[in-house]
Amino acid sequence: MQVRTQRLLLRELEESDAAACNEYERDPEVVRWQSNDTRTLVESLEYIRKSRLTINASPRRTFDLAVVLPGEDRLIGRAGLHVTEPGIREGTLWYVLHPSCWGKGYIPEAMQALVDHGFGQLGLHRLFVDCDPANVASARVAEKLGMRREAHFLEYARIKGAWADTLIYAMLEREWKARKSI
Repeated sequence: MQVRTQRLLLRELEESDAAACNEYERDPEVVRWQSNDTRTLVESLEYIRKSRLTINASPRRTFDLAVVLPGEDRLIGRAGLHVTEPGIREGTLWYVLHPSCWGKGYIPEAMQALVDHGFGQLGLHRLFVDCDPANVASARVAEKLGMRREAHFLEYARIKGAWADTLIYAMLEREWKARKSI
């Protein structure tokens, strides 16, 4: 899969992306809100290899894509969509970005392309994002996409040895269609 936005290229991850991914995956501040700890270069490569196993699934349920600045041919992060429940047509979204690119609107732009893919091509009924309440930037991305806050679950998951709260933001297909018609 390959998608172009106004400023970005979303494409399949390649094994050759491991070093670029590891630049941000080894940064404690970047992985602060993720369930995984910092990664070594070998761990980044292994993650990409596992991700690539989903490409040829039929039907494909996971889209874990490199976010690239095409003019510089520079990988700056990842954006993903996973169909969690095919029977009810539900999917989840995730994103991670190199800190040098924070605050430039790249992730909302990339995620809008995945939202459009999820509702438009995959025919999903509902997409959601979950994030830690303290991760204000991630919550803001969901809000920029037009998602509404549905829930605040207390001590919902054990992450890195501690209980963590979770916010759920979601959008329904009809809400996406209403936004597209504006």
